Amino acid sequence: MMIITQKITSLAYEIHDGMFRKDEELTSSQRDLAVRRMPSLLEYLSYNCNFMGILAGPLCSYKDYITFIEGRSYHMTQSGENGKEEIQSERTEPSPNTAVIQKLLVCGLSLLFHLTISTTLPVEYNIDEHFQATASWPTKIIYLYISLLAARPKYYFAWTLADAINNAAGFGFRGYDKNGAARWDLISNLRIQQIEMSTSFKMFLDNWNIQTALWLKRVCYERASFSPTIQTFILSAIWHGVYPGYYLTFLTGVLMTLAARAMRNNFRHYFIEPSQLKLLYDVITWIVTQVAISYTVVPFVLLSIKPSFTFYSSWYYSLHILGILVLLLFPVKKTQGRKGTHENIQLSQSKKFDEGEHSLGRNSFSTTNNVCNQNQEIASRHSSLKQ
Repeated sequence: MMIITQKITSLAYEIHDGMFRKDEELTSSQRDLAVRRMPSLLEYLSYNCNFMGILAGPLCSYKDYITFIEGRSYHMTQSGENGKEEIQSERTEPSPNTAVIQKLLVCGLSLLFHLTISTTLPVEYNIDEHFQATASWPTKIIYLYISLLAARPKYYFAWTLADAINNAAGFGFRGYDKNGAARWDLISNLRIQQIEMSTSFKMFLDNWNIQTALWLKRVCYERASFSPTIQTFILSAIWHGVYPGYYLTFLTGVLMTLAARAMRNNFRHYFIEPSQLKLLYDVITWIVTQVAISYTVVPFVLLSIKPSFTFYSSWYYSLHILGILVLLLFPVKKTQGRKGTHENIQLSQSKKFDEGEHSLGRNSFSTTNNVCNQNQEIASRHSSLKQ
């Protein structure tokens, strides 16, 4: 049901964008979508209820789906000689076998890791009374990280398996990389290496549940008139369901995201050079990010209010307090909302119109002068002939 809801809203916004953006602002593929405007009933039902995405997803755009269904996903777009025209050239259909096998191996390893480690190091042990009373702070931090690390592979398994199923059906081809190898990550939902090596909260979120994150960005973040980060996290919590742990996680996530953004904006530029200092900065931010992520998502796993607050109280709400202090002490770069973006687009369009009008005026002026000069020349020739 959540996947279908995402698809319906995604399709609505794709149609909206195709209808209201001017043709000169569209690429060739977007122009094709704008020409189609409304899908037929068969296309609509096929997009929302196709077997590949009805259960686990991942979400795909209507444009990508209909391109695949119509067999146009293997056409390559190349620039013409003038740099503006686009030529469609078809290459042989690549085989998804290698990509499917690799993703199935990832599924197997993820499932094995989750079943063996998560049973030995359950997340619930973080709120065990004996553990809280006897464990040292370094032990608590390490166990928190490892227990959440063991909980993530079940998501890796589900999303990678769904991706592999789509690839096996021929869906998910993105094109060829610079080496000519086929890419099958068009609708991939996660990048495991980037998740585990994240050095910022944003980097983690950008590589986790990618298609849903893009959907939230499109339907909420880019259209929010104020506080887009807060609105997006709240919408994400509502989308996930009614468990209180979801709301505690996403409300904490708002605080962590804003605090991490403030720290990054105020301090990162001091650690770019030399490379040794940059490496030290990356190591520290990786540790902080992994601990902050683990701290934030514990209620997401525990689901209920009481165990979630038991965990946070055992940590004395330390990261909540630290995040609030960061926001109070360091300025946060404001995110431009929808209104500002809309005004910029209007300004850009009006500027283009003014420039076009100005050039049209100059062309008209020069044309008029040329006509006058030609008339004067004809008149002088006529008078000379009479003489």
